[in-house]
Amino acid sequence: MGDIVAKPETSPAAARVSLTVDLPHGGRIGPEDVDLIETIARERSIVGAGRALGQSYRKTWLMVDALNRMFESRVIDTFPGRRQAGATVTDFGRRLVALYRSAERRANATTARALDEIVASLDWRFEAAVTPADAVTPTARDAAAADRPD
Repeated sequence: MGDIVAKPETSPAAARVSLTVDLPHGGRIGPEDVDLIETIARERSIVGAGRALGQSYRKTWLMVDALNRMFESRVIDTFPGRRQAGATVTDFGRRLVALYRSAERRANATTARALDEIVASLDWRFEAAVTPADAVTPTARDAAAADRPD
């Protein structure tokens, strides 16, 4: 019970804020959405972006569709067809990414001291369960439930 566990010998990665924006109309944009937009900009293809992100075409397409319906302006333009198939990020989509990344940087800068204090309080014996890519990372509630005797 009183075991003292040393912090890792190497410096752990700093904690950072993961920003999810809950929009007033019920939509939501988060890291997965912005990563998708950035990947489509590089790959110029929904199929290619899905592959690069390790997700199915269906999931990728549904995310693109949701992003395009969420805003008055399109985020991604698609060009279906065998020879000219592809996708491009619109000017609005590029602006959306820039605004999101700016808010993310500011959130991390603003919370740095609080996050440092949280990191200083970590129990280094905690091991996150290995889960499938689509599973949720364990929360404090999950860890507490696992520690309770049956």
